[in-house]
Amino acid sequence: MLKEFKEFAMRGNVVDMAVGIIIGAAFGTIVKSLVADIIMPPIGLLLGNVDFSNLFIVLKQGATAGPFATIAEAQKAGAVTINYGIFANTIISFLIVAFAVFLLIRAINKLQREEEAPPEEPTTKDCPHCLSTIPIKATRCGHCTSELSAEPA
Repeated sequence: MLKEFKEFAMRGNVVDMAVGIIIGAAFGTIVKSLVADIIMPPIGLLLGNVDFSNLFIVLKQGATAGPFATIAEAQKAGAVTINYGIFANTIISFLIVAFAVFLLIRAINKLQREEEAPPEEPTTKDCPHCLSTIPIKATRCGHCTSELSAEPA
């Protein structure tokens, strides 16, 4: 059973899938940092120094009443919150990853498309007298022995 598992795990497509998952996770981390550290700060600055990672709504006060400056403070006090700023960051991250995957799949599909082979020149023709298939260069039909014109049909 261990031998079978080893054979399964070492097959090319399983190894490729594992590599894809690892690279995908690393790419996800990069995108998360891109959104949180590069994209959202300038947007927050344009909107009046808004920190999207700390945008939330308190649904229920905790042990101590708010207002809370950060999500961490609200959670520490036991407040129930809707963290819409983090959700906005997650949506932007998803859109970036989805667009990157779209571009990757599009490039792969473009590479995999095989050029259509030009149609081959015919090697046979039909005899105009008996309609049998004969070589295209034939000057006489091998079936009905009719003489054929020099032009291919």
